[in-house]
Amino acid sequence: MWKEVTIGVLAGIFVYLLALGMDPAPFLLLGGIFLVLRFYIQGRGVEKNLETLEYTGEQGLASQVTFADIGGQEMAKRELMEALNFLKEEKKIKDLGIRPLKGILLSGPPGTGKTLMAKAAASYTDSIFLASSGSEFIEMYAGVGAQRVRQLFSRARKLAKKHGKKNAIIFLDELEVLGGKRGKHTSHLEYDQTLNQLLVEMDGIKPAEDSKILVIGATNRADLLDEALLRPGRFDRQVRVDLPEKEGRLKILEIHTKNKPIASEVNLEKIAEDTFGFSGAHLESLVNEAAILSFRIGKKEIGEDELEEAIDKVILGEKLERRPHREELQRVAVHEAGHALISETVRPNSVGHLTVTSRGKALGFMRPSGRNERYLYTKEYLEDQIAIFLGGAMAEEAIYGGRSTGASNDFEQAVELTRQIIKSGLSTLGIIDEEYTPKDKINEVFTQILAHQEERVKRIMKDKIEILKRVADLLFSKEKISGEEFRTVLMETA
Repeated sequence: MWKEVTIGVLAGIFVYLLALGMDPAPFLLLGGIFLVLRFYIQGRGVEKNLETLEYTGEQGLASQVTFADIGGQEMAKRELMEALNFLKEEKKIKDLGIRPLKGILLSGPPGTGKTLMAKAAASYTDSIFLASSGSEFIEMYAGVGAQRVRQLFSRARKLAKKHGKKNAIIFLDELEVLGGKRGKHTSHLEYDQTLNQLLVEMDGIKPAEDSKILVIGATNRADLLDEALLRPGRFDRQVRVDLPEKEGRLKILEIHTKNKPIASEVNLEKIAEDTFGFSGAHLESLVNEAAILSFRIGKKEIGEDELEEAIDKVILGEKLERRPHREELQRVAVHEAGHALISETVRPNSVGHLTVTSRGKALGFMRPSGRNERYLYTKEYLEDQIAIFLGGAMAEEAIYGGRSTGASNDFEQAVELTRQIIKSGLSTLGIIDEEYTPKDKINEVFTQILAHQEERVKRIMKDKIEILKRVADLLFSKEKISGEEFRTVLMETA
């Protein structure tokens, strides 16, 4: 819009000068000089940005990250190293007639180590390493992004030649920004032009080049990528970098605690159990927060209490200054005790930690134990989980005769699990298509599932009301109890 307005204004000034009988040539000359300077400065700015891109391959320029520095991704590392061997074993590849890979796509949740794996790939193959983000290529000026892509590939070849390296790795983070599906940006075509240039540059990678280029892309939204990027001959390999399992989390914790003073009583395996769903970035933050907590209280070692406290902080946030009134705190204790009681009843040894300390938006929290990690869920498991979510509200009802707004988030999660049971074909409706199944039938089954679990939880609360009161009183007085303390109360009361 502004370009059209500018052109219109300049044309009007030109006509006006002609009407006055003035010679417009000097003005045209000055305008031409201004445009040349603008594009020169813009080009220098792009080149300057590329000069500051991170690369390895010369001692002292960057820290060397190796695959040994990455924990919890054994399968992904093995798959990536197998692909990288195509760069290392050049002679064997030629003898077998194998076409070298041009691109490797790392996909997975944020914080799982995709950038570290790209850096380790450069060390493993002794390659020049250039790193950039997809958002750095997108500008409002048409053609700038495409120019930056060309210069990035050109710079990779120049650096490899300068430092005597056979290989160069270009790492593109946030690839979905640069490589999103074409045609969805109808306002301007800068996105499409930039992606087209990336495709052209990848097609231009030749096996006979003195310096071979490998493009490693990273994204947590592979579904947004253009299909042309994912076809063979471009990103030939896709490596999934998932959240680590318990053994992986233990290795990550060992890496991040290697140079920190950890108390002898700390059991890292237990910390790994209690951090189900944590990424590598979460675990690094956990250890760092535990070190900060130790520093605050003047300890010289990081103890188990600090690590447990750090888990809650990473999940929920910092403690809040405001404290609920005594009556509210008692209700919160009852609510969390209800969750724990149902969880331990339907799934023994599943309670990891109970607290009524306010953090973030939560007044209290029951952290489950991560001993039995699951990735496949049965109908019975999902129903048990619904019962656990309903346990807090049902405990309040059993003690106080009514519920509170503190259960709203629990209800949302219970509703979502109920919907999952129906969508997965695990309900009495069997396999359905929500679009073609009558809404009244779905609503009827939906209500039945929730009502059945509600009655189930009420029966458990009625039978174990004394245990509920005792656990709630203990939690109210101590504000925080471990799963072991909770199970001790259960055995003493049974």
